[in-house]
Amino acid sequence: MAGLIDGPRLGPQSNAKQLVVFLHGYGADGKDLISLGKQWQSVLPDAAFVSPHAPEPCGQSPMGRQWFPLTMRDPAERWLGVNKAHPTLDAFLDAELARHGLDDSKLALVGFSQGTMMALHTGLRRKSPPAAIVGFSGILVGPEHLAADRPPGAKAPPVLLIHGSEDDIIPADALFLTGDGLEEAGIPSQWHLSAGLGHGIDAAGLHHAALFLATSFGLKTPLAATAARRR
Repeated sequence: MAGLIDGPRLGPQSNAKQLVVFLHGYGADGKDLISLGKQWQSVLPDAAFVSPHAPEPCGQSPMGRQWFPLTMRDPAERWLGVNKAHPTLDAFLDAELARHGLDDSKLALVGFSQGTMMALHTGLRRKSPPAAIVGFSGILVGPEHLAADRPPGAKAPPVLLIHGSEDDIIPADALFLTGDGLEEAGIPSQWHLSAGLGHGIDAAGLHHAALFLATSFGLKTPLAATAARRR
Protein backbone atom coordinates (compact mmCIF):
# COMPACT_ATOMS: atom_id res chain seq x y z
CA MET A 1 0.00 0.00 0.00
CA ALA A 2 1.34 3.44 -0.93
CA GLY A 3 2.37 5.93 1.69
CA LEU A 4 3.55 3.59 4.46
CA ILE A 5 7.22 4.61 4.49
CA ASP A 6 8.80 6.74 7.20
CA GLY A 7 12.21 7.76 8.46
CA PRO A 8 14.26 10.12 10.63
CA ARG A 9 13.45 13.82 10.77
CA LEU A 10 15.38 16.94 11.63
CA GLY A 11 14.50 20.60 12.06
CA PRO A 12 11.27 22.35 12.94
CA GLN A 13 8.30 20.02 13.33
CA SER A 14 5.94 23.01 13.36
CA ASN A 15 6.04 26.26 11.44
CA ALA A 16 8.56 24.91 8.94
CA LYS A 17 8.80 27.09 5.86
CA GLN A 18 10.43 24.54 3.57
CA LEU A 19 10.62 20.74 3.34
CA VAL A 20 13.74 18.92 2.14
CA VAL A 21 13.33 15.19 1.48
CA PHE A 22 16.45 13.00 1.25
CA LEU A 23 16.23 9.80 -0.81
CA HIS A 24 19.00 7.35 0.04
CA GLY A 25 20.85 4.94 -2.21
CA TYR A 26 20.63 1.20 -2.72
CA GLY A 27 21.47 -0.80 0.40
CA ALA A 28 21.40 2.19 2.77
CA ASP A 29 18.49 3.62 4.75
CA GLY A 30 17.12 6.97 5.87
CA LYS A 31 19.80 7.40 8.53
CA ASP A 32 22.43 7.57 5.79
CA LEU A 33 21.54 11.08 4.59
CA ILE A 34 19.65 12.81 7.39
CA SER A 35 22.92 14.15 8.85
CA LEU A 36 23.29 16.32 5.75
CA GLY A 37 20.45 18.40 7.11
CA LYS A 38 22.61 19.40 10.09
CA GLN A 39 25.24 20.71 7.69
CA TRP A 40 22.62 22.74 5.80
CA GLN A 41 20.73 24.23 8.74
CA SER A 42 22.81 27.42 8.69
CA VAL A 43 21.71 28.03 5.08
CA LEU A 44 18.18 26.61 5.47
CA PRO A 45 17.31 27.49 9.10
CA ASP A 46 13.54 27.17 8.65
CA ALA A 47 13.57 23.90 6.70
CA ALA A 48 12.28 20.57 7.95
CA PHE A 49 14.37 17.62 6.79
CA VAL A 50 13.15 14.04 6.44
CA SER A 51 14.87 10.94 5.08
CA PRO A 52 12.45 8.05 4.57
CA HIS A 53 13.57 4.45 4.53
CA ALA A 54 12.93 2.89 1.12
CA PRO A 55 9.97 0.49 1.06
CA GLU A 56 11.81 -2.81 0.52
CA PRO A 57 14.58 -4.71 2.34
CA CYS A 58 17.67 -4.82 0.14
CA GLY A 59 18.28 -8.16 -1.54
CA GLN A 60 22.07 -7.75 -1.47
CA SER A 61 22.37 -5.93 1.87
CA PRO A 62 19.87 -7.36 4.37
CA MET A 63 20.47 -4.57 6.89
CA GLY A 64 19.69 -1.91 4.25
CA ARG A 65 16.75 -0.89 2.09
CA GLN A 66 16.05 -0.49 -1.60
CA TRP A 67 13.60 1.53 -3.67
CA PHE A 68 13.63 -1.35 -6.14
CA PRO A 69 15.80 -4.42 -6.88
CA LEU A 70 19.02 -4.07 -8.84
CA THR A 71 19.98 -7.47 -10.22
CA MET A 72 21.17 -6.22 -13.64
CA ARG A 73 19.62 -9.32 -15.19
CA ASP A 74 16.78 -7.37 -16.76
CA PRO A 75 17.77 -4.31 -18.81
CA ALA A 76 14.38 -2.76 -18.05
CA GLU A 77 14.54 -3.28 -14.27
CA ARG A 78 15.34 0.37 -13.48
CA TRP A 79 12.30 1.53 -15.45
CA LEU A 80 10.07 -1.10 -13.88
CA GLY A 81 11.51 -0.26 -10.47
CA VAL A 82 11.00 3.52 -10.49
CA ASN A 83 7.43 3.06 -11.68
CA LYS A 84 6.66 0.52 -8.96
CA ALA A 85 8.13 2.71 -6.19
CA HIS A 86 6.68 5.96 -7.52
CA PRO A 87 3.19 5.76 -5.90
CA THR A 88 4.68 5.05 -2.47
CA LEU A 89 7.07 7.99 -2.65
CA ASP A 90 4.44 10.29 -4.15
CA ALA A 91 2.03 9.51 -1.30
CA PHE A 92 4.77 10.08 1.27
CA LEU A 93 5.53 13.52 -0.20
CA ASP A 94 1.84 14.45 -0.10
CA ALA A 95 1.61 13.37 3.54
CA GLU A 96 4.76 15.25 4.61
CA LEU A 97 3.66 18.45 2.89
CA ALA A 98 0.26 18.18 4.58
CA ARG A 99 2.01 17.57 7.93
CA HIS A 100 3.71 20.95 7.63
CA GLY A 101 0.94 22.82 5.83
CA LEU A 102 3.16 23.39 2.78
CA ASP A 103 2.73 22.96 -0.95
CA ASP A 104 5.13 21.74 -3.65
CA SER A 105 6.61 25.20 -4.13
CA LYS A 106 8.29 24.68 -0.74
CA LEU A 107 9.49 21.13 -1.46
CA ALA A 108 12.98 20.00 -2.50
CA LEU A 109 14.05 16.45 -3.30
CA VAL A 110 17.67 15.44 -2.73
CA GLY A 111 18.69 11.99 -3.92
CA PHE A 112 21.83 9.87 -3.90
CA SER A 113 22.43 7.11 -6.48
CA GLN A 114 19.19 5.06 -6.62
CA GLY A 115 17.58 7.86 -4.63
CA THR A 116 18.47 10.26 -7.44
CA MET A 117 16.65 7.98 -9.87
CA MET A 118 13.57 8.27 -7.64
CA ALA A 119 13.94 12.02 -7.09
CA LEU A 120 14.03 12.70 -10.84
CA HIS A 121 11.34 10.20 -11.73
CA THR A 122 8.82 11.28 -9.10
CA GLY A 123 9.74 14.96 -8.79
CA LEU A 124 9.37 15.59 -12.51
CA ARG A 125 5.96 13.90 -12.59
CA ARG A 126 4.35 15.76 -9.68
CA LYS A 127 1.18 17.66 -10.64
CA SER A 128 2.81 20.76 -9.20
CA PRO A 129 6.60 20.99 -9.56
CA PRO A 130 8.84 21.02 -6.49
CA ALA A 131 11.03 24.03 -5.81
CA ALA A 132 14.17 22.05 -6.64
CA ILE A 133 15.66 18.63 -7.32
CA VAL A 134 19.27 17.76 -6.46
CA GLY A 135 20.72 14.50 -7.71
CA PHE A 136 24.03 13.12 -6.42
CA SER A 137 25.71 10.26 -8.32
CA GLY A 138 22.60 9.07 -10.14
CA ILE A 139 20.98 8.90 -13.55
CA LEU A 140 17.66 9.74 -15.22
CA VAL A 141 15.75 6.50 -15.84
CA GLY A 142 13.73 6.21 -19.05
CA PRO A 143 14.49 9.65 -20.53
CA GLU A 144 12.53 8.71 -23.64
CA HIS A 145 9.34 8.62 -21.56
CA LEU A 146 9.77 11.89 -19.68
CA ALA A 147 8.24 14.43 -22.05
CA ALA A 148 5.07 12.36 -22.49
CA ASP A 149 4.75 11.54 -18.78
CA ARG A 150 4.98 15.09 -17.44
CA PRO A 151 1.69 16.80 -16.51
CA PRO A 152 0.47 19.08 -19.34
CA GLY A 153 1.74 22.63 -18.91
CA ALA A 154 3.84 21.72 -15.88
CA LYS A 155 6.64 24.16 -15.11
CA ALA A 156 10.12 22.66 -15.08
CA PRO A 157 11.69 22.70 -11.60
CA PRO A 158 15.33 23.71 -11.17
CA VAL A 159 17.59 20.64 -11.29
CA LEU A 160 21.18 20.32 -10.05
CA LEU A 161 23.22 17.22 -10.92
CA ILE A 162 26.39 16.41 -8.97
CA HIS A 163 28.74 13.53 -9.72
CA GLY A 164 32.24 12.28 -8.91
CA SER A 165 34.63 12.11 -11.84
CA GLU A 166 35.95 8.73 -10.63
CA ASP A 167 32.61 7.09 -9.83
CA ASP A 168 32.96 3.36 -10.55
CA ILE A 169 29.36 2.46 -9.64
CA ILE A 170 27.48 4.92 -11.86
CA PRO A 171 30.13 6.42 -14.17
CA ALA A 172 30.38 10.19 -14.54
CA ASP A 173 29.02 9.93 -18.10
CA ALA A 174 25.63 9.45 -16.42
CA LEU A 175 25.69 13.12 -15.44
CA PHE A 176 25.87 14.23 -19.06
CA LEU A 177 23.40 11.59 -20.27
CA THR A 178 20.96 12.80 -17.63
CA GLY A 179 21.48 16.43 -18.60
CA ASP A 180 20.86 15.58 -22.25
CA GLY A 181 17.72 13.61 -21.38
CA LEU A 182 16.35 16.48 -19.32
CA GLU A 183 17.11 18.98 -22.08
CA GLU A 184 15.26 16.86 -24.64
CA ALA A 185 12.22 17.03 -22.36
CA GLY A 186 12.54 20.81 -22.07
CA ILE A 187 14.01 20.77 -18.56
CA PRO A 188 17.20 22.81 -18.06
CA SER A 189 19.71 21.66 -15.48
CA GLN A 190 22.91 22.73 -13.80
CA TRP A 191 25.74 20.37 -12.97
CA HIS A 192 28.89 20.04 -10.90
CA LEU A 193 31.62 17.42 -11.43
CA SER A 194 33.73 16.72 -8.34
CA ALA A 195 37.27 15.93 -9.53
CA GLY A 196 38.74 12.73 -8.12
CA LEU A 197 35.59 11.72 -6.24
CA GLY A 198 34.19 8.20 -6.45
CA HIS A 199 30.63 7.13 -5.66
CA GLY A 200 29.98 9.56 -2.85
CA ILE A 201 29.36 13.13 -1.75
CA ASP A 202 32.14 15.62 -0.98
CA ALA A 203 32.28 19.03 0.68
CA ALA A 204 32.19 20.90 -2.64
CA GLY A 205 29.06 19.05 -3.71
CA LEU A 206 27.37 19.74 -0.39
CA HIS A 207 28.23 23.43 -0.67
CA HIS A 208 26.87 23.74 -4.21
CA ALA A 209 23.71 21.87 -3.27
CA ALA A 210 23.02 24.00 -0.19
CA LEU A 211 23.33 27.27 -2.10
CA PHE A 212 21.25 25.87 -4.96
CA LEU A 213 18.45 24.92 -2.57
CA ALA A 214 18.52 28.28 -0.82
CA THR A 215 18.36 30.09 -4.14
CA SER A 216 15.56 27.85 -5.39
CA PHE A 217 13.56 28.59 -2.24
CA GLY A 218 14.12 32.32 -2.78
CA LEU A 219 16.27 32.70 0.33
CA LYS A 220 19.15 35.10 0.78
CA THR A 221 22.25 32.93 1.10
CA PRO A 222 25.21 33.89 3.30
CA LEU A 223 27.24 34.64 0.16
CA ALA A 224 24.52 36.95 -1.15
CA ALA A 225 24.28 38.71 2.20
CA THR A 226 28.04 39.25 2.27
CA ALA A 227 27.98 40.70 -1.24
CA ALA A 228 25.14 43.03 -0.27
CA ARG A 229 27.09 44.36 2.74
CA ARG A 230 30.05 45.17 0.48
CA ARG A 231 27.99 47.39 -1.84
